Amino acid sequence: MKILIIGSMAFVKDMVKVRAELNILGHDASVPVGTEPHLTNERFVDILKDNLMFCIENDIMRKNFEEVARHEAVLVLNHKRNKLDGYIGISALMEMAIAHFLKKKIFLYYPHPDYNKVRWAHEVAIMQPIIIHGDLTKIK
Repeated sequence: MKILIIGSMAFVKDMVKVRAELNILGHDASVPVGTEPHLTNERFVDILKDNLMFCIENDIMRKNFEEVARHEAVLVLNHKRNKLDGYIGISALMEMAIAHFLKKKIFLYYPHPDYNKVRWAHEVAIMQPIIIHGDLTKIK
């Protein structure tokens, strides 16, 4: 299956690791446009102004929406972040919405947070993602 791995750029090293694992399992896995520069320039993760300029200059949002369209599925790496289990950033949520609109499969690495913790958990649930509980072999 052709899978795009999405999530917070704070999880960039995990994205690359999961891409390798999915490829070993026989999938054609990719990471978002702009991921590689985040591996070599940690300022992009910590300095939002640098990240913003990079994204604007390279039209990253549009390119990543196009990537969602080219793939059969998205896998959301929603690790713990900011004391929240199942964190999904706004960009990943938008990419999930594009995937849902285009009738792509949506996989969540872990369950989304409780509805009482974050308002957007309701929107995620509406998209009916397949939760794999950290087990990549569940992606069929």
